[in-house]
Amino acid sequence: MIILIFKTVAIMLVYMALGFVLCKSKKASVSHAKSISAFLVYILGPAMIINSFLNLEYSTDNIVKLAKFFVITLAVQLIFFGILFLILHKKYDDSAYRIMTVGAVLGNVGFIGMPIISGVFPDEPIVLCYSSINVMSMNLIVFTAGTFMITNDKRYISVKNAILNPTTLAILISLPLFIFKIHFPDEIESSVALLAKMVTPVCMLILGMRLSEVNLKALFTRMFAYATCVLKLIVFPLFAFLCVNFLPFADDVLKASVVLLAMTPSGAIIESLAELHECEQEFAANVVLLTTILSVITIPIMAFILV
Repeated sequence: MIILIFKTVAIMLVYMALGFVLCKSKKASVSHAKSISAFLVYILGPAMIINSFLNLEYSTDNIVKLAKFFVITLAVQLIFFGILFLILHKKYDDSAYRIMTVGAVLGNVGFIGMPIISGVFPDEPIVLCYSSINVMSMNLIVFTAGTFMITNDKRYISVKNAILNPTTLAILISLPLFIFKIHFPDEIESSVALLAKMVTPVCMLILGMRLSEVNLKALFTRMFAYATCVLKLIVFPLFAFLCVNFLPFADDVLKASVVLLAMTPSGAIIESLAELHECEQEFAANVVLLTTILSVITIPIMAFILV
């Protein structure tokens, strides 16, 4: 399993390298990343979610498992968020500490998490839905506590955005298809599946493109960013493991999925929010890129220890 995880993460790193090389060789421009990101968020991401539910057989047991997973992942993220808040809140006048807090909790559980858990559990289609459910629970935090943390202003909290976003809407479309066993013609479903397969390569290409304009020396020498990496890639997975390992009402696949998704690097949404609200944009990008690069090492090691 560890070799499989390492190969999966290494392939993602290759995708990132391709984006980096394309921009460095002037075959592509970093300015293109914004348009490609829109394609990723509004087309590929929802396709990935819909495809995961189309491949899951309906049963009451699966519905219960998905509901449990939603509650567990939301609780784990909120509790860890709360712990960091209690420890660091006196330093929140420094916006870097606020970025550290969200960077330590909000992970790339969809675009990076999904290929990892599907690789670990290839015969468990429900894990793809777990990843989608985790994205939804994370979005509830992103547009409420996460936005407040970045802006330090309650006015920017948006319950509407927490509910009405591409991920939640895709799940709202997927659930009736799943519950009522509705299937589209094979040509349509295969097209959706093809779009879903594009998610990880496109996500990593974008990160590689953004990496091409970063000062690499600054990226790898900012010690404060490494503190965020330790929290996100090591402490948070350990915390998630301690939270779920002894739950009597969760099966082993569900527990392992929670822990594996907790190992993912900081999500690009953090950088997007920082850009939107003009708060520590460089540091936020630093955190996303550095955690992504280091996750190539940490995910296999943490999976070996915890899963």
